[in-house]
Amino acid sequence: MEASNSELVCEFPRLFRVYKDGRVERLSSKKVVPPSVEDPKTGVSSKDVVIVPETGVSARLYLPKITHDPQPQQKNKLPLLIYFHGGAFCIQTAFSPRYHKYLNSLVAKANVVAVSVDYRRAPEHPLPIAYDDSWAALQWVVSHSTGQGPETWFHDHVDFDRVFLAGCSAGANISRNMAIRAGINAEQVSRLKILGVVLEHPYFWGKETIGLEGNHMAIKEKQDELWRTINPSTTGCDDPLSNPATDPNLSTMGCNRVLVCVAEKDILRDRGWFYYETLGKSGWGGVVEIMESEGMDHGFYLSNPRSEKAVEMMKRLVSFLNQDDRVPSFY
Repeated sequence: MEASNSELVCEFPRLFRVYKDGRVERLSSKKVVPPSVEDPKTGVSSKDVVIVPETGVSARLYLPKITHDPQPQQKNKLPLLIYFHGGAFCIQTAFSPRYHKYLNSLVAKANVVAVSVDYRRAPEHPLPIAYDDSWAALQWVVSHSTGQGPETWFHDHVDFDRVFLAGCSAGANISRNMAIRAGINAEQVSRLKILGVVLEHPYFWGKETIGLEGNHMAIKEKQDELWRTINPSTTGCDDPLSNPATDPNLSTMGCNRVLVCVAEKDILRDRGWFYYETLGKSGWGGVVEIMESEGMDHGFYLSNPRSEKAVEMMKRLVSFLNQDDRVPSFY
């Protein structure tokens, strides 16, 4: 019986194995780091909170070093960044070392408050659970916009008229889908003004090959299989959750600006460009920008944050988050 239960059902190298008894073994990115009262390098404070006790969905909050006393005046409030980590929907967490370090740096440089969402991961919790968890996190943020809710960091320091969504890879995919939900369900987020969305090396896919994908058919086939495994209810790789070009609500982005970041050597590069071009032609009323990092591969800024291209990308993100364009939104 034990031998039968330990039989391997499927395996995705560097991601996970699933056994017949339902056990999931993650093959990388299992380390976590605790929050910091004050990060010694950046001065950023962080703490962990449970958002939905029933499901265990949680988040790590980040607060930059405050140089003034909390004031009720709006002029002293800071933008809020809602961030979704990457990891193909199945590895990494909001508490992974690479994301904790990255958020510390981004929060310090951009002078924003951040919420890094720890959504439940596939394959134990198949998609669309990660999207629903992320929407629940967004609703939790909304609950603080009226002065209610338990988080004093929000009440003392957040300007809910300057909210941004962002994420890396799978997290960028989530960010786009959250912006679509915000556009469709405007009344549910009406107290937030989502000014912009940052898509860092977005995890988009599709049935037909484009660009670099045609040179890597073995990877393409494995990615197709992965998508069906983590989202068993999917209609396929052209599912709107995976391929924004097929989304009938493509132009319903509940924000004013979108920044797409791609890397030249990333197999996902051309999907990012395709999304940029398709959104620009969709009739959406906002502004979409794109930045390509030459010679770089997927997620390079997380593994080598001090590199010239990573510093360049960080500067672009900081500029995007600090552009104050509080104009009437698309709600």
